[in-house]
Amino acid sequence: MTAQVRAAHLLIKHTESRNPISRRTGEQVTLTPALAMQEITNYMHRIQQEGLASSFPKYARERSDCSSFRADGDLGFFGRGMMQKSFEDASFSLKVGEMSGIVVSDSGYHLIYRIE
Repeated sequence: MTAQVRAAHLLIKHTESRNPISRRTGEQVTLTPALAMQEITNYMHRIQQEGLASSFPKYARERSDCSSFRADGDLGFFGRGMMQKSFEDASFSLKVGEMSGIVVSDSGYHLIYRIE
């Protein structure tokens, strides 16, 4: 069993997120959950069409509501019990170089890219 993974993510928060402040802009999030889901779905399709390795970092930097946007979404290495359960489960289930589908957590909607 893998003890740690390294992953990046693109997070889109919405008005029902546990802390609806974008760490990218510092502003209150105004997207409804439905609009946030639509936006993350659009990003998922764009990344799949344009190529994961090149487009994921670009879109995470441009759009993610997590402070990790500064590092192209890279969260570094983390082990079990360090992230919200749905995020952790998705991250550990991915193979290196794979992207998840949309992952729902208390923080919002994520696309997760397993780096290592």
